[in-house]
Amino acid sequence: MKSIRDSVMTRTYWSGWRQEAPALLTLLLGWNSPATAHVMQAPYNLPVPLWLYAYGATAALLASFAVVGYLVRADAGSSAQTHLVITRHPLVRWLINPVAQRAVRSLSLGALVLTILSGFLGTTVAAQNFSITFFWIVFVLAFAYLTAVVGDVYRFINPILILFDGIETIKPRLFKGLIRYPQHFGYYPAVALYIVFIWIELFGQATPKELAIILSCYVLISLVAAWLVGRDAWFQYGDFLAIFFRLIGKLSPLEYRCPENRQGPEIILRPPSFGILTERPDHPSLLIFVLFMLSSTAYDGIHETVPWVGIFWKQIYPFLAKFIGVGQPGQYLILVEYYYYWQRLMMVISPFVYLAIYLGFVAMIRFFVRTPVDTSSLALRFAFTLIPIAFVYNLTHYFTLAILQGPAILPLLSDPLGLGWDLFGTSGWYDAPILLEAGTIWHTQVGLILVGHILSVYLSHLEALKIFSSRREAALSQLPMLILMVILTTIGLWILSLPIAAGQVLLPPVTGG
Repeated sequence: MKSIRDSVMTRTYWSGWRQEAPALLTLLLGWNSPATAHVMQAPYNLPVPLWLYAYGATAALLASFAVVGYLVRADAGSSAQTHLVITRHPLVRWLINPVAQRAVRSLSLGALVLTILSGFLGTTVAAQNFSITFFWIVFVLAFAYLTAVVGDVYRFINPILILFDGIETIKPRLFKGLIRYPQHFGYYPAVALYIVFIWIELFGQATPKELAIILSCYVLISLVAAWLVGRDAWFQYGDFLAIFFRLIGKLSPLEYRCPENRQGPEIILRPPSFGILTERPDHPSLLIFVLFMLSSTAYDGIHETVPWVGIFWKQIYPFLAKFIGVGQPGQYLILVEYYYYWQRLMMVISPFVYLAIYLGFVAMIRFFVRTPVDTSSLALRFAFTLIPIAFVYNLTHYFTLAILQGPAILPLLSDPLGLGWDLFGTSGWYDAPILLEAGTIWHTQVGLILVGHILSVYLSHLEALKIFSSRREAALSQLPMLILMVILTTIGLWILSLPIAAGQVLLPPVTGG
């Protein structure tokens, strides 16, 4: 996404540094500081101090916790999973008929091919190349948000899976697998690929050609892995995109089932987000995957802000300067290199930091309830209730980017290679980006953050009712989770406010001596 964001200069001054350090920090922030998706492009001041928003959000979480604890019955979790089969509805039948399915699958595979070809053959100007906007904006962002509404349709239109189907028509059973997938590997291959993906997004600044190479390599990795361990195992445990959309699809009111005696999927209408309660992680690595969905977005929101960069240049820099002489240009370059090592390391370990915090609060549940259920089992039971938080974090950080840059795909469809074509007459459909009012963006973000955490409180309570024998124990078990939600809400609001406040967060007034 970085290659299509506008660069912004951040000016700051750090007192107490050597004379050269402020200039170096300013250079870094200006040189490698693309605007995050939630950055306001016009000056905006919060109407009230941030701590008032945090207090208000905390009050809302406490109120929702009290209401849920008082009103939700022990059988709510099971009764809420009532569903309605809508497959026979005429509109649904038309949408899932074999002709429509083949057409959509062909479009999906064609989109992948066009993305790769436009990267190799098209213009090197990212904003004028179909591949960058389609992959980062339409697919990674807009399609993820659509998945939360319409469900996990990616399992049916996954272009790599469609490619496999085509290959197996020529060479049947090629992807049956040579060896059995080691179950102890769990979802760690997907976690590793997901980390690499975020690494590329945040630090890679991939050009269209580089993106085409990356996608080609991912297709090749999938082909080799599916040939080795089987296609079912790979798409269950290794394909991080399939897992990512599968998890987001749990928020949808639509569920897709594939009975063996049916040619097409059976479509189920269910209460929104209750797909989270029908399944739990079958391996600890899937919990790490969920936590990385959360931590990677939070990291993206903070890693180029003044407070975060200052951790290195105010705390770590003086320590390193003792061992690396300061004063020569080459020595400064070494420090800059260490700075980037530090940034990348923090991104990689971020899910494990969140894991440690999460396990600490889950251990508190055992203390409050005195349950014989071990901490690891409880951690897996409540893991999926974090998905709404991870989703709203992503939505609040990037929805403005989707709105601003998403319509640019229309002219690019007519000119995917950036050669001046107008194949479908859409070249003039997007002349200027859609401008959003800063106050509207901020309050939308606050509302989304709060709704996501309240939903997690509710789902977590329903899960607790399924684990513990009484409503009292379930309510007690959720006190640590409530504290965790308050902390995550406050951190989320603080991170969102950093670009607005230029790194200066207003604290509540201190009273007394």
